[in-house]
Amino acid sequence: MAPSARSALEAELRANLRGEVRFDAAARALMTMDASNYRRVPAGVVAPRDAGDVAAALEVCRARGVPVVARGGGTSIAGQATGTGVVLDFTRHMDRLVELDPGTRTAVVQPGLVLDSLQRAAAPHGVRFGPDPSTHSRCTLGGMIGNNSCGSHSVAWGTTADNVAELDVLTARGRRLRLGPGWAGAPEGLRELAEGESARLRTGFPDLPRRISGYALDALLPERGADVARSFCGSEGTLGILTEAVVRLVEAPPARALAVLGYGDESAAAEAAAGLLPHGPLTVEGMAADLVPPGAGLPEGGAWLFVETGGESRAAARARAAEIVRAADVVDALVVTDPAAQQVLWRIREDASGTATRMPDGSEAWPGWEDCAVPPARLGAYLRDFRALLSSHGLRGTPYGHFGDGCIHVRIDFDLLTEPGIGRFRRFSEELADLVVAHGGSLSGEHGDGQARAELLPRMYGAETVRLFERAKALWDPDDLLNPGMLVRPAPLDGNLRFSVLPAGPVDVAFGYPADGGDFRAAVRRCVGVAKCRTTTAAGPAVMCPSFRATGEEEHSTRGRARLLHEMLAGEVITDGWRSTEVRDALDLCLACKGCRTDCPVGVDMATYKAEFLYHHYADRRRPAAHHSMGRLPEWLRLIARTRTAPLLNALAAVPPLAAVARRLGGIAPERRLPRLARTTFTSWWRRREPARTEGTGDLVVLWPDTFTEHLSPSVGRAAVRVLEAAGLRVALPPARPPRRGPSAPARATAGGPARSLLPARRARVCCGLTYVSTGQLDRARAVLRRTLDLMEPVLRAGAPVVVLEPSCAAALRTDLPELLYDDPRAARLAAVVLTFAEALERHAPQWTPPAVDRPAAGQTHCHQHAVLGDAPDRRLRESAGLTGELSGGCCGLAGDFGFERGHFEVSRACAEEQLLPSIRTAAPDTVVLADGYSCRTQLEQLGGVRGRHLAEVLAEALDRDAGSPAPDTGAGEGR
Repeated sequence: MAPSARSALEAELRANLRGEVRFDAAARALMTMDASNYRRVPAGVVAPRDAGDVAAALEVCRARGVPVVARGGGTSIAGQATGTGVVLDFTRHMDRLVELDPGTRTAVVQPGLVLDSLQRAAAPHGVRFGPDPSTHSRCTLGGMIGNNSCGSHSVAWGTTADNVAELDVLTARGRRLRLGPGWAGAPEGLRELAEGESARLRTGFPDLPRRISGYALDALLPERGADVARSFCGSEGTLGILTEAVVRLVEAPPARALAVLGYGDESAAAEAAAGLLPHGPLTVEGMAADLVPPGAGLPEGGAWLFVETGGESRAAARARAAEIVRAADVVDALVVTDPAAQQVLWRIREDASGTATRMPDGSEAWPGWEDCAVPPARLGAYLRDFRALLSSHGLRGTPYGHFGDGCIHVRIDFDLLTEPGIGRFRRFSEELADLVVAHGGSLSGEHGDGQARAELLPRMYGAETVRLFERAKALWDPDDLLNPGMLVRPAPLDGNLRFSVLPAGPVDVAFGYPADGGDFRAAVRRCVGVAKCRTTTAAGPAVMCPSFRATGEEEHSTRGRARLLHEMLAGEVITDGWRSTEVRDALDLCLACKGCRTDCPVGVDMATYKAEFLYHHYADRRRPAAHHSMGRLPEWLRLIARTRTAPLLNALAAVPPLAAVARRLGGIAPERRLPRLARTTFTSWWRRREPARTEGTGDLVVLWPDTFTEHLSPSVGRAAVRVLEAAGLRVALPPARPPRRGPSAPARATAGGPARSLLPARRARVCCGLTYVSTGQLDRARAVLRRTLDLMEPVLRAGAPVVVLEPSCAAALRTDLPELLYDDPRAARLAAVVLTFAEALERHAPQWTPPAVDRPAAGQTHCHQHAVLGDAPDRRLRESAGLTGELSGGCCGLAGDFGFERGHFEVSRACAEEQLLPSIRTAAPDTVVLADGYSCRTQLEQLGGVRGRHLAEVLAEALDRDAGSPAPDTGAGEGR
C-alpha cells in the first residue's frame, strides 16, 4: 500500500473508532509474523474496544478494499494471523469474561480473553474449559475458535468446536450474526449449499478426532444438527469476525494423577497409545528422549506417554492411573499425584513447542508440518513412514504431541534460507501431504492450515470439495476481504517466508553468540513466536517477561522485541538499522532480568540483544545521563573511596534540593532515594581486620569484592567471610595488580600458605563489567574484563573457586564474560570457577552444618539466579538452617540501573507489586526477609519499608548468637 493511501486509511479509522489505531513502523513490525515460517507486512493495526469498533473498521476497510485479519494470540503457527491489510488485535481491550454460569456450565467470552483467565475464574466452581493447548497461559479464546484448537485433554473433552454453543459474528459487509445449532442467523445461501451437496458432505470428510483442515461443512448436515457455529470454528478468520462467544464448560475432576509410561522408543509408545483409550484417560501425550532435558526425573525409556486420570480423590485418581500402568506394556512407569510435581512434568511437554526448534546439535528446526493427524490406531505405522520420508530427504525432526488423538507435532530442520533448501521444503511438503492422506489423516490436526498447508488441501479433499470451500467462502465474504490467501485461493506454501528478508551475510556484532554459531541473525531467528513471554501472570518461579506483564503491550514482550530486531535487520518497515528509535524504545523497558534465557523455550537472551543494540545505537553519539551515572558506577565509587568523601556525599544526598539536582543530572527517577555509600569499603575492612584465630585448613576460596558489596553493602561481605571461615574454608580476595611473570608469591600461596597472601596491599579492582554491559558500553566492558582477567591469572593458575555474593555479578561472570571475550580462553576458565555463596559451601564444605535459624523466610529468588545460576544449593542451605517457606519468583523491578532510571519508576513498582511486595506484606512477623541481590534489597527498602538480608548475613548472625558473642556490625542501613 502506498504511503499516501495508508495515511488516508489511518485517518479515516481514527475518525470512526474509539479504540487504538496504530500505523507507525513499530506497530506494523510487531504484527508481521505469528508463530509460523511466514511474514507479511500489515498496513496498520487496530485494537477495537467493542463490536461497534469492529463494525466500523470493517466498513472503512470494505470501502477501500483493504483486507482485514483478526488476531488473538498463541494458536496460529501456520501464517493465518499475518496479513497485508489491517490487523485487528483483540488482546488489548476485547479480553473480558462477560459472564460465567456454573449452573449451566457456560461462559460468555470476548475473543481476546486468555484461556488461563477463564480457567482461573471457573476453577472455584469446579468447572473448566475442556480444550487446553500448551499455550494456555497466553492463547486467546478467539484464536482457539478461529483455528479450532485442541490441547492435551481432547481425548476426554474434544476440540474447541465441540465446546462452543453460540457465536456472535460480524460479516465483512457488516451483518451481525448469532450463530448456533440450526439455520437461524446463517448467511443467505448457506443452507441451500449444504442441502445441495449433502452427499459430498457425508462422504468427503475423513472421520477422525483431529480433522481440522478445511471448512467443517459437514457440521451443517441435518444429522449433526445443522450446527452453523460449529462449522464456523476453524475457519481461520476467513468467514467472519468473532466478537463474542458462548462456550461450554466441563466438570473438572477434583483430583488428578499423572502416569508417565516409559517405552523403548517412539514407535512403541505410538503403537500403545490407542490401546489406552478404553480406560478413559484425560490425556495420552507422547514425546521422545530428544526433547527431554537431562535430569528430568522421567522413568526409564527412550520415549514416554503422559497419561492423566481423574477422580474424586487422589486415591481414586491414583487407582485409575495404576490400572492403566498394569494394562500397558512398559519399560518403566511413574505415577504422580502431587499437583506441583505434575506441573513440573507437564512443563517438559508444554515447552516442547520451543525446545523442538533446536536439534540436539544446536541446529535450527522450523514449523510447517506442526500438527497433522491420522487415526490413532495408525499412528505407529504413520510415524515409521514419516521417519523414512524424513530420511529420504536428508531431514531431521522429533515428533511429539497428542498420541491418543493421532496428532503429531514436529519441528524439522528445513533449510529455509537458500533456494535449494526451499525447493526441498516444497517437495517434502507435497510428499508428506500424500503420506498423511494415505493413512486416512488430516493435514492439520490442531492449529489450522494457514499458508503452510492450504495449498495442499486438494490432495486431501480433492478438487471438487475444495471448490465447495470456495463457494462457502463466497457466501460469507463475497468481497474476499477477510484473511485472503488462507484456506481458499491460498498463497504458495513457500512464499512470504520470513527469513528471506534477512541480510545475506553475517552482521558485525560484539558478543560471540556461541549458541548461534556467532551469527546474530540466527540469534534473532531463535524466537519462533510461541509467545510464552506473553503470560499475564507469573507462574511459580518464572521471571519472563516482567515488563510485558506490567504494560500488557506486545512491544514490551520478549517476542515483540525479537520481532522488532528481525524487522530492523530486514530493513523494510524499520529502515534505520541500529539507529532505530522503535527498537530503542521497546528495549528501554527490558529489565535485562535474563528470565527469557531460561523461561523462553528457545532460550532467547534479550538482555544480551539489548546490550548489543545499545552498543551500536549509541556508537559515536551522546548517551543518556544514566549511562554515565550508573553505567560507570564502579568508576565513581572507586573515586569516592579513594577520596574518602562518602560521609560528605551521604550528608549532601540527605538535603532534598541537592538530591533532586543530583537525580536530574544523573538521569535518575525523581521518585528514588539515593542509596547511602559505605563509610568503609569491604576491602578496607578486610585489610584491617585481625586474622582469624584459626586460619583454617579447608579449601581455598577467593571471595569476589563486587561493586555493590564493596561500596554499598559491605556487611554482606563481612558476613560471608564469617560464615565461610566458620565452615573451615580459607578465604582470600583477588589480587589487585597483574602478576609478574615467573614464580610469584600468589602461586606459592596455593600450596597451603596463608590465604590472605593473595591480596597485596593495594585495593582490589576486579570487576565483572555488569554495569557497562547493561548500558551497552561494550568497549569499556571488554577493557574492564581484560584487566580483570589479568588480575585473576594467579587464581586461575591455582584453580581456586571464586565466590560471588551478588547474583547479578555472578551471572555476568558466567555468561557475559565468556560471550563478550569469546576470543580469550581465560574468560571461559574464570566463568567455570564462579560459584554462588551456597554453591561454595555445598561443594567445598559438604560436612559443615549451618547454624539453626528456625524461622520462616520470605523474599525473592534473584532473577539472574533463577535464569543463569540456579538456586537448588540455596534451597538446600536454607532447609538445613531451618529457614522454611518458599521465596517468590518474578523480578523485583529495580534490576540494577533500570528502576533508578528516569521514566522507569512506575514499571519498576508494578513489577515489585506482582509477587515480591505481596509476599512480604503477608509474611508472619518473625519472618526473615531474604534478598541476595543489592537491587532487591534496595527495592524492598524503598517501596516496602523492609530491610532484606543476604543469606550470608542471616547465617552469620546465627553463628554469633550460638557462640554467645555480640551480633556483628551488619549495618542497620546498607551504607554502613
